[in-house]
Amino acid sequence: MAKLTSKEIIESLKEMSVLELNELVKAVEEEFGVTAAAPVAAAAAAPVEEESSKGPAEVNLVLKAVGMQKVAVIKAVQAITGLGLMDAKKLVDGAPCNIKEHISPVEAEEHKKALVAAGAEVEIK
Repeated sequence: MAKLTSKEIIESLKEMSVLELNELVKAVEEEFGVTAAAPVAAAAAAPVEEESSKGPAEVNLVLKAVGMQKVAVIKAVQAITGLGLMDAKKLVDGAPCNIKEHISPVEAEEHKKALVAAGAEVEIK
């Protein structure tokens, strides 16, 4: 099989439909064990960081109250911190407490949205 040049690959991509491109991306992700979403998220976060340079560089994410959906809050804390289920439960049971410390304001806002969606009362300090 002849090796394709970058120009030939780009030309073939121009001819594909959106559905075909989506299938190609999924196949590449599966074949090489990568995701195409990571660079997009990093690129989207860059302009927001410029805006946040006016405020503090590092903040703390504080869980003030659990709310009515304790299980959902525990799962959100587990996802944010990377802790095990029991450790996340202990952290939530100890509210008010710091969930994450010394993080960027942008990251804190993202985590706050997830926790508020789970039913928690959260503060960024």
